[in-house]
Amino acid sequence: MNFRLFIAMAAAALLALPLRAQYRDDQFKRDAFSQNYADTLTADSDSSKLFSFKQFFGGLSHKRTASIQNLTIGSAVLVGGYQIYNKQYWKLPIIYGGIGAGVGLGIHFNKQFQETGDTKYQTFSTIAYAGAALSYWGSLMDGVICYKDDTRHPSPAKATVYSLLLPGLGQIYNGEAWKVPLYWGLIAGGAYFWADNNRQYQRWKWTHNMATSTLEEGQEKPPYTGEAAKHYRDVYRRYRDYSILATALFYLIQVIDANVFAYMTDFEVNDDLSLHMEPSLQNVQFASSPALGMTIGLRF
Repeated sequence: MNFRLFIAMAAAALLALPLRAQYRDDQFKRDAFSQNYADTLTADSDSSKLFSFKQFFGGLSHKRTASIQNLTIGSAVLVGGYQIYNKQYWKLPIIYGGIGAGVGLGIHFNKQFQETGDTKYQTFSTIAYAGAALSYWGSLMDGVICYKDDTRHPSPAKATVYSLLLPGLGQIYNGEAWKVPLYWGLIAGGAYFWADNNRQYQRWKWTHNMATSTLEEGQEKPPYTGEAAKHYRDVYRRYRDYSILATALFYLIQVIDANVFAYMTDFEVNDDLSLHMEPSLQNVQFASSPALGMTIGLRF
């Protein structure tokens, strides 16, 4: 072969290498950003929305799959939506009967209390309303339990809803029951200080009102000035608000904990940190034969 021709061909090959590398780099970027990595989502799941009417009512008509978040939000308004989606229609009369009976009896006993002033009717009314609330809560809990989720176990969506409905239940679902006493203790402690500070706030509020108002004959003013009573009233009101915030924060933390650790269930952590290098044949575009390359694998 002519020596000059050989030099020209070698120079052309060297010039083509950056062009080919640039082409492969651009092709990689196009392919990478055009991939759909949400393989577990169906085209009609509307996963970008917190709630979709189309997905919810499509699920109730059994024409499409509804996510657990859509069913939970929808069933919170349209009671029994979960049961319709799960095709457990026989539960609907029980749910609506329990809610209707509780509300009806609560209104009836409250009317009796207003007419007679007997506190037992007030107690009966409170129990009836609590029964209606329990039926409503039970409809959501039953729906989540019976919801079929074949994506993975434990399901982060189920763990989240469980913790929303009952603190600590998401941790039990994830197999971390040891966390339940911790969260229940934090929430119960927050609720205790909430109630105690509210009781003190009501006490000093009454004291302030008595100290700053004109009393009828025979009534005695409390042994505190209006300014002192106002100071303690504001202090305990602030403590009460802090207690409410702390209770809500502990509740939110256990919901986040259930969701995060459900996602991390399949996360594998071991001490195998290694680097593997081995030769390989790679198919190069526009090349007539495979090219010899090197494959590098890092395990951590």
